[in-house]
Amino acid sequence: METSADRTTLCPSARPELANSVVFGLVAGMTQARVTYLKQPLAVTDELLAKASPVTPTEIFRTAAPCALNKCQHFDGQDCRLATRVAEKLPAVVAELPPCSIRRDCRWWQQEGKAACLRCPQIITDNYNPSGLMHEVALSEAIS
Repeated sequence: METSADRTTLCPSARPELANSVVFGLVAGMTQARVTYLKQPLAVTDELLAKASPVTPTEIFRTAAPCALNKCQHFDGQDCRLATRVAEKLPAVVAELPPCSIRRDCRWWQQEGKAACLRCPQIITDNYNPSGLMHEVALSEAIS
């Protein structure tokens, strides 16, 4: 029987080139992009990433990978500060928890709970036209 100690905590904002990455959502919508969650995460492979062409994979896939902990600019030694900023600063974009296949292992869910999940569908890894608020949430500690 699997226990919580057997599972890996996943970062839901990871880049697909990281080891053990999975795609757990697809980005849809031109003016207001939102993530649609997959029933089961898919292992990131070269073949899967090639399907994103001609755009970059991070424009259409939401990927998760094992949390890098202290190797990540957003981790403060205990918490993911990105998850905190998402939960505290961004508006909720859904009224109910989205059907997410990585939730039980998600760092943001474990740390911020429902507040992070209600905001998660608006997170796009490579967003080339972010709002000022989205830019602030994504980068506030990365530049300090």
